[in-house]
Amino acid sequence: MTEERMGDTSKDLSLSGDSIRTRFLNFYASRGHKVLPSASLVPDDPTVLLTIAGMLQFKPIFLGKVPRQVPRATTAQRCIRTNDVENVGRTARHQTFFEMLGNFSFGDYFKKEAIKWAWELSTIEFGLPADRLWVSVYENDDEAFEIWHDEVGVPPERIKRMGEDDNFWTSGVTGPCGPCSEIYYDFHPERGILDTDLGDDTRFIEFYNLVFMQYNKNEDSSLEPLKQKSIDTGLGLERLARILQKVPNNYETDLIYPIVEKASELANVSYALADDPTKMNLKIIGDHVRAIVYLISDGVYPSNIGRGYVVRRLIRRAVRTGRLLGIKGDGRGNLEGAFLPVVAEKAIELSTHIDADVKDGASRILEELKREELRFVMTLERGEKLLDEMLGNALLCAKENGTAPCLSGKDAFLLYDTYGFPVEITREVAEEHGVGVDMKGFDIEMENQRRQSQAAHSAVKLAFGNDAELAEDVPDTEFIGYDTLYARAVVKSLLVNGNPVIQVSEGSDVEVLLNRTPFYAESGGQIGDHGFLYVNGGESQEKAVVEIKDVQKSFGNIFVHKGTIREGVLEVGREVEAAVDTKLRQRAKVHHTATHLLQTALKKIVGQETSQAGSLVAFDRLRFDFNFHRPLLESELMEIEGLINRWIGDATLLQTKVMPIADAKRAGAISMFGEKYGEQVRVVEVPGVSMELCGGTHVSNTSEIRGFRIISEQGIASGIRRIEAVAGEAFIEYVNARDYHMKNLCSALKVKAEEVTTRVENLLEELRMVRNEISVLRAKAAEYRASIIASKAFPVGTSKKIMVLVECMEDTDADSLKSAAEYLLDVLQDPAAVVLGSCPGDGKVSLVAAFTPAVNDLGVQAGKFIGPIAKLCGGGGGGRPNFAQAGGRKPENLSSALEKARSDLVSILTEKAS
Repeated sequence: MTEERMGDTSKDLSLSGDSIRTRFLNFYASRGHKVLPSASLVPDDPTVLLTIAGMLQFKPIFLGKVPRQVPRATTAQRCIRTNDVENVGRTARHQTFFEMLGNFSFGDYFKKEAIKWAWELSTIEFGLPADRLWVSVYENDDEAFEIWHDEVGVPPERIKRMGEDDNFWTSGVTGPCGPCSEIYYDFHPERGILDTDLGDDTRFIEFYNLVFMQYNKNEDSSLEPLKQKSIDTGLGLERLARILQKVPNNYETDLIYPIVEKASELANVSYALADDPTKMNLKIIGDHVRAIVYLISDGVYPSNIGRGYVVRRLIRRAVRTGRLLGIKGDGRGNLEGAFLPVVAEKAIELSTHIDADVKDGASRILEELKREELRFVMTLERGEKLLDEMLGNALLCAKENGTAPCLSGKDAFLLYDTYGFPVEITREVAEEHGVGVDMKGFDIEMENQRRQSQAAHSAVKLAFGNDAELAEDVPDTEFIGYDTLYARAVVKSLLVNGNPVIQVSEGSDVEVLLNRTPFYAESGGQIGDHGFLYVNGGESQEKAVVEIKDVQKSFGNIFVHKGTIREGVLEVGREVEAAVDTKLRQRAKVHHTATHLLQTALKKIVGQETSQAGSLVAFDRLRFDFNFHRPLLESELMEIEGLINRWIGDATLLQTKVMPIADAKRAGAISMFGEKYGEQVRVVEVPGVSMELCGGTHVSNTSEIRGFRIISEQGIASGIRRIEAVAGEAFIEYVNARDYHMKNLCSALKVKAEEVTTRVENLLEELRMVRNEISVLRAKAAEYRASIIASKAFPVGTSKKIMVLVECMEDTDADSLKSAAEYLLDVLQDPAAVVLGSCPGDGKVSLVAAFTPAVNDLGVQAGKFIGPIAKLCGGGGGGRPNFAQAGGRKPENLSSALEKARSDLVSILTEKAS
């Protein structure tokens, strides 16, 4: 595509990516669909790492575990898929980040409407020529075939029946599934209709997929009709933009091309005039930077595990690709600077209609990219050194074995995966050294990783085992715990080891589902309440007591009370008195409100770029993880504590209200990491201090917190810090415990509290002086022992006599052994060689070798000599040519080791001095 052509396309605003998105949503909104916002790239779903499909946020509805809020919906969902990352830039359609436009029916309309609207959208709304559209259907789906042919009018020769692998959608081994139907665009209709293959990427692109979710797949693979048939569709925005904007690939649409263009500028190349390898590398940067920006915006930061590894891998791939293109520096005069933030600025500029939060977090995103890129450049340099070592070893092995030098596939993959080396660069450098690369072995390693990646990321699991069947008959739990800690409720279900039962007897662990509860279920970082369930026995009822130790949510809003039957028997259908432990609830409330104050204080004192990366609200403490690039200073921690305690002392009344999420965000409310929000949200505000979307429990007045103290601050991952703190009763316990220890210390030292520091410093100084005196005495004792054994030295050599002494000095410590060796060299004078050993205790061995300059002149070095001797004692060591120390863990071998040292030394010096 030429630059002129891109300019012409971008002028037609009706064909822009933003316009296509809006027109799609408006099309379905006019047909009764509720326009819902895109979910985060971090899904509220433990079965998937990242949001990989538009249907993911509706998964509980498709499962029938959460009631539908609307009968039909439409979204523009941000998605990430990395299982085909190696194809990014190579093909016209593979991307890591993409937008999936979708329309969904939850038991409302089905095939006929979905098919007709998809055709109307494609041919009328977007004006695609009907004779360029092909359709695929599942091989046995006669109903879909007839709708496409008889009612829509697609000629039968352009409707392809395809097998299960292509046109039957399954979420996993079990669960909802159904046939699907896809719409393809034909770029080359002149090739005719004979022997057409819809999988031919050079001719067709599939842009709209309609899933008819009409079956449930059982464990025996049998299919049974769903009670509620649904529609799940996905239209690739970038793919449709490619078609409408008439460009050769997704990367040259206005959704991505400006990012590619910025990378071209930094590489000082023209995309239009570039060769294919260069274009591929520019596309990789354009795609990866786009993905990275949205991932970091949604709270995913580089690390070596989970989602963080996805971000780190994409950043590293983009950095090494930039180096391949010759990009140096930030393009603004700093040759040591990072280039990814410069490219990312363009991606952020394009984000307005995709995710408005991206621009708000721009400074945080760019700073994180800069840190990670500069850190990785250092890793790349280490990789280059490692490659040199690998090539040297390959040449040496080939010489010894008489074979052609070759770098192993595992080594090439290690360089690629750990150090970010493209295998192309590894091959090029290897060829310069006359070394081949085992590409077959590399491909095997790559395929192993790809299979693991696909297994981890490509499936959306919809089945949950026994709980799924149970939940069909259990309604959502009514939570009344904001207003009361006591309530009467009815036992709706009981589970033991995950299986439903009718009754549970004393001593058994049980999971209890109630129709209503005052118990808070773990969410938003706050742990679940503890307490008791009581059954007051009557004439025909047995008394029962259940101790609750945890409460969790399942299938959206079903509360699972986990506990133990302490007395009696509990049965389904019985009425219980549910009582929350009031003291523990108060502790949780105090720590949750303190967490809100801590987040605000961090932003005020450390910087607005800090953002939450996780939290724990427990009874004994709070834990707050946040994104920041350095440890906090002691002065900053003190300032944070002081500010929070001032807010506590202000005795401010909290305000809690429920409002539309859009209104809450306009008011400035911030969300807690990992929480999922509906259209109506609960807002917790400390007036004048903080305002957050939060479903947790909180104090009524900040004065209830009583006091706040930070007990630790540390790094837990790259760019992630963690603060642990106590408040309320836990704060009092913390202060009292430390006061108790301080009183004991004062009593032991016989000083006042304010004098403890000075007294301890004096004691440490006295201890240091005593240790120095002991060290001097030990050294003198060692010299005395050395003076006794000096007479055991013997001469070696004929032309030049060298005095040699190899002896054991029993339990002499390492420092004293060193002093003894130095003393002996002075006594024996040059030329002399001394090797001493000892067993200072605790199963340790100490060795020292000391050679005079004349011995070194003969080519004999202490550092190289002592290493093999130490190995005999289960250790190692080394040092300078004139002096070296070593250690070991096998004192029983010291005698034989010194004997070898004596023998080797005599042999070497005899040869050198003759």
